Amino acid sequence: MKIEYLHASKFGNGAMAAAYFKEQMAAKSVDVDVHHITEVRPAELAPAGLYVFSSPGRFGRPIRGMRRFLKKLSLPVGTRYAILTTEAAPKPDKKTGRVPTEDELAKYQRVRPVMNELLQGQGLVKIGEVKVLVTGLKGPLEDGWETKVDSFAAALCASLENSAAAPARAAREAA
Repeated sequence: MKIEYLHASKFGNGAMAAAYFKEQMAAKSVDVDVHHITEVRPAELAPAGLYVFSSPGRFGRPIRGMRRFLKKLSLPVGTRYAILTTEAAPKPDKKTGRVPTEDELAKYQRVRPVMNELLQGQGLVKIGEVKVLVTGLKGPLEDGWETKVDSFAAALCASLENSAAAPARAAREAA
């Protein structure tokens, strides 16, 4: 299985998550090629069993370079993808000290929904997503971010194994 990992890291947080993801997948005997979106053309991506797209958030949306990249993608309908985003950690309200809930954040933090809309609008199929928080404007990543990436990698491996085993199961059941 080959995975193409395409990130739009601006301050190095996404690149760090990508490198760690590659290490974790290598331990599971999965080949991952990591590229910054400026290194490849969206219409000429190498063939892969899965594409992972990673973008930081800016004003609640993926950065413009990633949005443009995703709009110009040229992948076959049914291609599988996953998303890993680096988004600003919520800050407590200065007056009340209350941290916003996930539902409240969802109104303003739309990085993953925007990416999903762009990809699913082209007929791609999502198999996973994860959000890693960035504690400052330029980093660092939240404590325990490695655990999130580990879980993400394990979930993608399980999903890929299940989808690879499905045709063999169907053939056995038909026989």
